[in-house]
Amino acid sequence: MRFLLRITFWLGLVLVLLPRDKTPESEKLPQIGAADAVQAATAAVSDMTHFCKRQPAACEVGGQAATIIGQRAQDGAKKLYQIINDKKEQITNDKNDKNEKTDKKAPDHTGSIAMAGEGDSAASEAPRDTLTQDDLALEWRGPEPAN
Repeated sequence: MRFLLRITFWLGLVLVLLPRDKTPESEKLPQIGAADAVQAATAAVSDMTHFCKRQPAACEVGGQAATIIGQRAQDGAKKLYQIINDKKEQITNDKNDKNEKTDKKAPDHTGSIAMAGEGDSAASEAPRDTLTQDDLALEWRGPEPAN
């Protein structure tokens, strides 16, 4: 919650300090100097420090409201955390199920090479000597030694 308040404050400050183009609408706005703005901010902070002395009931109710809002923010954060973890677990489980299914899948077999235990009789029926006489007549040469 504090993080959001800080981000809002700094983002608002950046937006206020950004340079603006001169437009007819901006000329109609009241012109306030930096010294006037600092003086007003100081007065507002001073007034806020004495607010609880002037309005104790409002401070008490405000404190209770802040506690309730903080608790709701915590509960919301826990729920969001649970949702994210549930989605993460679901994705992990889906990946694991997919991996298990691919592991259990029958291996690809094109039929050109017999699997172990399959087609042993077909392998024995294939001709063994398939080289021609021209192939056998060539003299074998090994690789040349490196220099």
